[in-house]
Amino acid sequence: MAKKPHTQDSEKQKSKGLMKVLSGIEKYGNKLPDPFMLFVYLSVFVILLSWFISSLGVSVVHPQTEEDVAIKSLVSGEGLQYMLSSLLSNFTGFAPLGLVLAMMIGIGLAEKVGLLEAAIKRTILKAPPALVTYAVIFVGIMGNLASDAAFVIIPPLAALVFYTVGRHPLAGLAAGFAGVGAGFTANIIITGTDALLSGISTEAARDFGIIVTPVDNWYFMIVSSFMLLFVGAFITNKIIEPKLGKYEGKVNKKLEEPSPLEGKGIRNAVISGAIYIIILLVGLTWPGSALRNEDGGIIPSPFLSGIVPITLFFFIVMGVAYGVTVKKITSTRDVPKYMAEAIKDMSGYIVLIFAASQFIAYFNWSNLGIWVAVSGADFLESVNMTGLIAIIGFVFFTALLNLLIFSGSAQWALQAPVFIPMFAVLGYNPAFVQAAYRIADSSTNIITPMNPYILVVLAYMKEYDPKAGLGTLIALMLPYSIAFLGCWIILLLIFAIGGIPFGPGVGVYR
Repeated sequence: MAKKPHTQDSEKQKSKGLMKVLSGIEKYGNKLPDPFMLFVYLSVFVILLSWFISSLGVSVVHPQTEEDVAIKSLVSGEGLQYMLSSLLSNFTGFAPLGLVLAMMIGIGLAEKVGLLEAAIKRTILKAPPALVTYAVIFVGIMGNLASDAAFVIIPPLAALVFYTVGRHPLAGLAAGFAGVGAGFTANIIITGTDALLSGISTEAARDFGIIVTPVDNWYFMIVSSFMLLFVGAFITNKIIEPKLGKYEGKVNKKLEEPSPLEGKGIRNAVISGAIYIIILLVGLTWPGSALRNEDGGIIPSPFLSGIVPITLFFFIVMGVAYGVTVKKITSTRDVPKYMAEAIKDMSGYIVLIFAASQFIAYFNWSNLGIWVAVSGADFLESVNMTGLIAIIGFVFFTALLNLLIFSGSAQWALQAPVFIPMFAVLGYNPAFVQAAYRIADSSTNIITPMNPYILVVLAYMKEYDPKAGLGTLIALMLPYSIAFLGCWIILLLIFAIGGIPFGPGVGVYR
């Protein structure tokens, strides 16, 4: 009994220390410019740096062509002509732009007619009590189909489900937030995130003639989804819920189950999706199928290269089936209307890409990218750090940087032009480097004060515990973040060392 006050003092000191670190992250993170302006400043920096390095007569031997490549100055007649003539093509030709907008036409339609939200509710509410934790986390992981909307839908619904079955609502909220935030990049199907990141990776790997497709991390992300499911459920049941104890409060909240019409809409959407998949499988297995390659294989094949439009039409079919059933779509005019609304939500992303595409283009045209890549690879070789330990170091660096830059696309657009070529020089496949980035970026989403949805989740938390603060939320989420990152690194190493493909025909080395 005498040690109890000491234990309480230690916990208070740890809590104060944690809040001090978080306050520091928030303070310095808020000093960073908006991602759009960050890329504008970086573009100016690249322009000036190219002039300075070029004036020193620096050159580098290209690892692919073995030609001597000189740094080109953007502060020159040639550089000025390039910047003016390529401004539009840098933007419109930026690989992720078309891929992501196309995906959002389909996924956005399904979201706007209410299919994704209804499916999320149905899955969680219909889960047996013993499987509620697993249902919440699984739906959270799959929720990145609805993009950022999942942050608003799933955590409060999960808290209410836990409360209804007599469990601590904050444990449900934590599980839902962990699935959505820390599991944001994982999924068992191809999503807009796959299209976005692979497009940026392709731009960064252009000097090496490597194309990263949306399916290049598919196998790894499927396995990741189930790994996170079981790890997240273990953390919730064995650590978070026992720590919270029995919930004694009362709230005036009720579960709103999907209406019979919405249930019918979900059924029709599933049937339509199943018919689409069956037709696709028949077309894929049909003798002499145009979806397979000349040898009759699938790796590579038109099927894999066309995975984005295939996925796009899958969501359109399901979205239309649901929308027609629930009377959200009553005429053909409604379909493009909802698609347009989905694209409107992407306006911020489009503006960001305009600035990011210029930065990447300038970085590559000036040959600073290949210079940094070769110099960085030479440094790693000089300190004998060329194995998987270098990739693990990159993972930790990315996880820490994510505490300051929440936007996954902005952070990858910033890191990819540097790290993709550098690791490519060392022989690593850009798709493998991209997978390493994804696990790091995703794991710390739930503990960074830069996450705008943390305050939203905190507001939901206060409905059940008015005394809860940011420190309470971070303390609940920290075990998930650490466990997810640690287990994800182990999984990455298992795939790498075991020679397991990360996607169709994609290994560790290029």
